[in-house]
Amino acid sequence: MARYKHQFDATIRQAEEAAEESTKAVLKGSARFLQSLAAEQMTVLEGVQGKYGNHPVLAELLEVTHANAQMQRKAQGIAVLCGAPAGRRNRPGSVYDVVRNAQSQIRNFRRVEIMEQTGFALKASAVSPVALAVAELLDNAASFSQQDAPIEVTFQRIQKNLCIVIDDAGVGMNDEERQRAAALLSGDFVPRLSQLGTQPKFGFPLIGLLARQYGFRVDVTGVSRYGGVRAVVLLPEELWTEEQAAPVREAPAPVSIVRDDQSPPTRPRTVHGLPKRASRATASDDQQPQPRTAQESGTTSVSGRRRGALGALQRGTISGRTFDSASMEGSEDA
Repeated sequence: MARYKHQFDATIRQAEEAAEESTKAVLKGSARFLQSLAAEQMTVLEGVQGKYGNHPVLAELLEVTHANAQMQRKAQGIAVLCGAPAGRRNRPGSVYDVVRNAQSQIRNFRRVEIMEQTGFALKASAVSPVALAVAELLDNAASFSQQDAPIEVTFQRIQKNLCIVIDDAGVGMNDEERQRAAALLSGDFVPRLSQLGTQPKFGFPLIGLLARQYGFRVDVTGVSRYGGVRAVVLLPEELWTEEQAAPVREAPAPVSIVRDDQSPPTRPRTVHGLPKRASRATASDDQQPQPRTAQESGTTSVSGRRRGALGALQRGTISGRTFDSASMEGSEDA
């Protein structure tokens, strides 16, 4: 009797595993198709932006571009969770650019403030997976906190590890939620797709998978200084270097939606070529809108705050697209 029960249990497990693999194959194929469509749409949007860059509709066009970037990230995450590789670069990438790229791929990107620069660079193999993991953490921080609450990103070097620290001002997690998150992120618990629910949350399972595959760790059990969640991406020395990464190939410069006489002054640079972060007082002065003349039409201008936010989005999405595509090599299906 025990032998038949063992055979029955083994048959059930095999059937479940086969069903899981079949589901993953279908989802991966669907996600790949969506990624392809999103890439085609991004190409069209870039062409329209280059052709009609001075048109006031650019503000709305950038919002469409941003929504498309979010769709690409979601499709990529599903594909990776179903067995596809995260992508591959042929050269290192600045840690700052990795985080900025992740920021440009979430809905509430305006709330994220990268508090400092860093001269560290991720090695080529770690760039894409870390960018995807950080984007999921930023999206999670934005989703579980108030719409006007800050999300701060800092960098810390601890012994031989480099940490990307994300602090939000959300409601935090209870003990049960912390335990489940820790299990998902460590790989102790790998849920089946059918266990993710009818409104699946791919974030932590995806981050845990990336962390296991590429050799970094993620912890979300800490408490931020705002009382919310502190997420830490811990990168061992095998994944990063102090050497400055080679510059990413320049993307075509976007046509600014700000008038030439209103363009902000060039920011000073560090020894690594990165822009220095201005003080809050200086930043506030620089962001003050210039007086408008009587000839300026209200229908062809954008408010100072919206213009600045959209400019940041434009720089982030274009930097992110160059960052993702200009230096990728090989087939992701390889």
